[in-house]
Amino acid sequence: MGAGHPECPERLDAIEDRLLISGLAAALDRREAPIAPLTDIELAHSRMYVASIRGLSDGLRDEIEAGGPTHAQVDPDTALNVSTWDAALRAAGAALAATDAVIAGELENAFCATRPPGHHACRDKAMGFCFFNNVAIAAKYALERHGLERVAIVDFDVHHGNGTEDIVAGDPRILMVSFYQYPFYPLDHVHSNAGNLVNLPVPAYTKGMEIRNLVESVWIPRLEAFRPEMIFISAGFDAHREDDMGQMGLVEQDYAWITQRVKDVARRHAGGRIVSCLEGGYALSALGRSVEAHLRVLTDV
Repeated sequence: MGAGHPECPERLDAIEDRLLISGLAAALDRREAPIAPLTDIELAHSRMYVASIRGLSDGLRDEIEAGGPTHAQVDPDTALNVSTWDAALRAAGAALAATDAVIAGELENAFCATRPPGHHACRDKAMGFCFFNNVAIAAKYALERHGLERVAIVDFDVHHGNGTEDIVAGDPRILMVSFYQYPFYPLDHVHSNAGNLVNLPVPAYTKGMEIRNLVESVWIPRLEAFRPEMIFISAGFDAHREDDMGQMGLVEQDYAWITQRVKDVARRHAGGRIVSCLEGGYALSALGRSVEAHLRVLTDV
């Protein structure tokens, strides 16, 4: 998204380096992300919106060839370059391929280390570093293409997944549970009161034990009652205490604990089926360590 932007390629490098150093990389079944079909992206986004992002990408390419700018600004902190369209298609494609593999029984669960993130992408709007809502697309795909009846979305990013909420609010087949720092970005978002949403706004400087108590007392009972057939995770690691993008106080052990509680629900009701997709996390060392903690629980390593 341009020099100095926090949503940078080094994020995936930090994850890769940590997995190699820790030895965890050797335990993973690693796969390349395919390109998502537009018809599947349109399960969560309008056709006109998808066409507008493609048109913006094509127009930028023409401008660059004419000596123009290398980026197109979508909002004050979200920019598109000539590779963004393909990257966004592969980020969504990773979530779809993971969903296929988990439902087919090839994998019990999967983690998609992808950029750009997705949970701020609304049905008709790109924002917050996000273009296509990878988790919402995958959740709709599991319902529409695979015939599942109930899926859950778990979002533990420091920012509210307003885009996911915009797409799934009111859909009784999807339960979305989240916590997030509030008031915080996106400040102009009006929270829905739809019955399938469990929003837990928490103040700045909230620490891990407080979050654990909320997860145990609010998330878990709702998830247990819903009995999801598959769980999707918007895995943002920017609530880490070292991450300047937010002001919360989680550490790696908290992410491992949350992952374990979600995994327990998945094993009771969904045959262990989980697809997790990277969202935020901008302090590179903390991001790598937190993803390692998340994956050690998912892989039982």
